[in-house]
Amino acid sequence: MGPHRKNGPPNPMSIKANDVDLFHSASNKALMQLLGQIDEMFDNYANEETNVIEAAGIEELCSDLKMRADDVRMLMLAWKMKGKRQGLITQDEWRRGMKALEVTSLEKLVKALPGLEREVRRPLIFKDFYAFAFQYNLTEELQKTLDIYSVCLLLKIVLRSQFRPQVDSFIHFLQIQKEYMVLTLDQWMEFYRFCNEISFPELDKYDEKLAWPLLIDSFVEWLRQNNN
Repeated sequence: MGPHRKNGPPNPMSIKANDVDLFHSASNKALMQLLGQIDEMFDNYANEETNVIEAAGIEELCSDLKMRADDVRMLMLAWKMKGKRQGLITQDEWRRGMKALEVTSLEKLVKALPGLEREVRRPLIFKDFYAFAFQYNLTEELQKTLDIYSVCLLLKIVLRSQFRPQVDSFIHFLQIQKEYMVLTLDQWMEFYRFCNEISFPELDKYDEKLAWPLLIDSFVEWLRQNNN
């Protein structure tokens, strides 16, 4: 009799085709079970006729999560789902978000929200979320700008907790100036850069010769006039 062979890790080359099929079958079964639980959550809020979560379903979801519709965490959820249209959540978007959060029930979603908020607050990720917030609020086809009223509301939701003095001043400026009726994504993003790079209210690092939008130049000029 030859030497006794010790048991070791399986040789990948010796795995039979039916073993692979069994593995994929088990994986597919687990995935289908996961999607079934996620879809069951979705069905609780979706319109049966359209198979989309519409305004009424979102309102119910907010109620179950014990948060207002304008809570920034709802916007974070939309970002995680890669939502396309404000006020609507498709089944694919819901699946994408819940799978990313590893959530299969309302209770797990509640527990996942603090982690989602921590994720979004990381500087590089927050910049992406901040851009998403603007684009998500472009509700009309081919729309490229947001009106001043919507911009002010969105700034309060998305950015005010981090840069309150800057946001409050900018909102006040936007409300009293007469030159700009809408903002572009570039102007929206440049205000975020302003908050991160320029000391406030000193403004000593602000240089008008650098590539700032005219809107930000006008804002700084207004600030300096009111500070003197």
